[in-house]
Amino acid sequence: MLIVLTAIVFAVIGLVLGAGGTRLLLLGGSPYYLIAGLGFLLTAFLLFRRRAWALWIYALIVLGSLAWAIWEVGFDWWQLGPRGGLIILLGLWLLTPWIRRPLGFVSPTGEQYGARAWPLALASLISIGVALFSMTQDPHDIRGDLPGEVAANANLGGNVPPGEWHQYGRTPFGQRYSPLDQIRPENVSNLKVAWQYQTGDVKLPEDVSETTYQVTPLKVKDTLYVCTPHNWAIALDAATGKEKWKYDSNSGMNPDRQHQTCRGVTYWADTAAAAGSPCAERVYLPTSDARLIALDATNGEICTGFAYNGVLHLEQGMKHNPAGYYYSTSPPVAVGDKLIIGGAVNDNYSTMEQSGVIRAFNINTGALVWNWDSGNPDVTTPLPAGQTYTTNSPNSWSVFSYDEGLGLVYIPMGNQVPDQLGMGRSEHVEKYSSSIVALDINTGAVRWVRQTVHHDLWDMDVPAQPALLDITKEDGTVPALVGPTKQGDIYVLDRRNGEPIIPIEEVPAPGGAIPEDFAAPTQPVSGLTFMPPPLMERDMWGISMFDQMACRIEFRSLKSEGRYTPPSLEGTIVYPGNFGTFNWGSVAVDPERQVMFGMPTYLAFTSRLVPRDQIGPKGEGEKGSEQGLNRNEGAPYGVYMGPFLGPLGIPCQAPPWGYVAGADLRTGKIAYKHKNGTVYDMTPLPLPLKVGVPGIGGPMITKGGLAFLGAAVDNYFRAYDLTTGEQLWEARLPAGGQSTPMTYTVGDKQYVLIVAGGHGSVGTKPGDYVIAYTLP
Repeated sequence: MLIVLTAIVFAVIGLVLGAGGTRLLLLGGSPYYLIAGLGFLLTAFLLFRRRAWALWIYALIVLGSLAWAIWEVGFDWWQLGPRGGLIILLGLWLLTPWIRRPLGFVSPTGEQYGARAWPLALASLISIGVALFSMTQDPHDIRGDLPGEVAANANLGGNVPPGEWHQYGRTPFGQRYSPLDQIRPENVSNLKVAWQYQTGDVKLPEDVSETTYQVTPLKVKDTLYVCTPHNWAIALDAATGKEKWKYDSNSGMNPDRQHQTCRGVTYWADTAAAAGSPCAERVYLPTSDARLIALDATNGEICTGFAYNGVLHLEQGMKHNPAGYYYSTSPPVAVGDKLIIGGAVNDNYSTMEQSGVIRAFNINTGALVWNWDSGNPDVTTPLPAGQTYTTNSPNSWSVFSYDEGLGLVYIPMGNQVPDQLGMGRSEHVEKYSSSIVALDINTGAVRWVRQTVHHDLWDMDVPAQPALLDITKEDGTVPALVGPTKQGDIYVLDRRNGEPIIPIEEVPAPGGAIPEDFAAPTQPVSGLTFMPPPLMERDMWGISMFDQMACRIEFRSLKSEGRYTPPSLEGTIVYPGNFGTFNWGSVAVDPERQVMFGMPTYLAFTSRLVPRDQIGPKGEGEKGSEQGLNRNEGAPYGVYMGPFLGPLGIPCQAPPWGYVAGADLRTGKIAYKHKNGTVYDMTPLPLPLKVGVPGIGGPMITKGGLAFLGAAVDNYFRAYDLTTGEQLWEARLPAGGQSTPMTYTVGDKQYVLIVAGGHGSVGTKPGDYVIAYTLP
């Protein structure tokens, strides 16, 4: 009976592989699955007939599958396992007495002998040996060391005391670097929780999916300043975590918001005000209903002298103002007597959304000082009453950095929405979309622009705050800007004029856009890039040969000609996906060693254009999201967007999906790149398998020779040796740590702090935790 059941199982597997393999072959894919399916069917037939040749045939399947797998992917365990795991398990089953005995023979003396095991046993042993060997290999790993100190007393930007953290990236330079060195590689393993605070702001059932804690707290004197997803501002005692005050902006709920988050607040001290007078020190809080609120940093009271009773309404000057479509998720920069702020415009909602204008307001009064609208870039004087900014002009939703000495503020620009439709874009939009723009701090005039994607059809916004540092070259020191991008390029530019320090090359790009649109013939590539190689069919993955085959079929069904394959009606693979190789977490730079540390992430997405007449009415209770159907109201097409997943909901591309990496910013050479994170929180069983998982969030570097990073989807906070990238310490977090850590001192004790509240888009556990660590 067992042999009959076994034959049925083999026959079913053979039919599935044969049918899928035939379809894959017709799409131009690998013939392996069809051949394997035929082999399983032949094995099933021989088992039904109780022929010993079944073991021989299956031994050939085992060896043939092994040879094919090694030819495709080498000795990569995470690629070999899905290809051969089931095959080996079935082979071992065929070697059991319950199967071999019926396949054997009866001797003339009447004694029964099982079929000979050695052909299949040998094939299985060879395969198991290869599997064990592959477990010791890591073909994706790059090992090396970053250089030591290059420039002592480097320019950190601004006048921030060593033990404090005054801006999102610590200083106006956005380096995410601290000169503190009490915690070092030799003692970081001793870090313990010093205190833990819960904000009370938690994700609610009626929230949009991307309700997230992305905040980096500020530390000024003895106080930490934090904001929460629903736009509460909170002040904490830096030594104990005890709450000093809390302010709720009552920004309400709106299902049309794509993002419900706050990356940080802005601190400013009025040097002209008397010490201790009301609002002499302020915290500015951006909200998800497009307001900017001025609070007294000492008690959380509203500073009523700012704007309209302490509240600046950012929707002013917009021709179209649909609620929930525009807001600021990032803190403005405070420079001189100005607050400079951008805003997020929802991706792919409508052709009639708000403008992406960048504005400077007087920091005391809230009066408009200048406005730079990328759709009308040459006029920066304050918009006259009755006029409006350019509808849907490219926006900047991320964090700015600035160099007050040069008088420049650096803006990471997004794309014009709809992202995937480039028809009718103006000359100005084509110039400023997906670029880094330097504006004059005093006037808002453009000083230079460096575009990172031409005619962007993929939502490749420049997502990250540029990091500023000085780089030592043979002919002197160059004031530099480091700009990470979603597509994996790291632009290292002279921040005075935008010219490349590390060369940039224009390379041919795929064509084939829809008839109404066009694709740029070339695209820029930086000499320092974490751009992945194009996806191939052999890169498709699954936990079994069946979902791997399904992913191969899907891959062959979609357009995929490498990076920048244009959107299409049949569907296009976007790789790197619009989740980004790098995102708002940016990279951290060490200005003394002139190196960077980052977390490149690799997840393919798919997009498919949908003609307007095929899009039904908006469903009741439908909430804002960047995934699924993006309706693009007013445009001829909507677009389906989402990660490239298999039938079981796991990525179709093989891991690793996430790394930590270090690079020398003087040479553009990548020193190391190591898998980061485990599948502990990605699978039903908590398995600490170090696959290299995705993440979103940012790193921090300290003078002590360490890099700190949460971000990965396995809910751990980690420390790394900056020189080698080796992980030295980890702590389990009570929720997802998709934020950027910071560090500070109280007295002579250094603390490292991270906010753990989860991230809706990547599905990590929600929470409301602020956790500080220190040495015993």
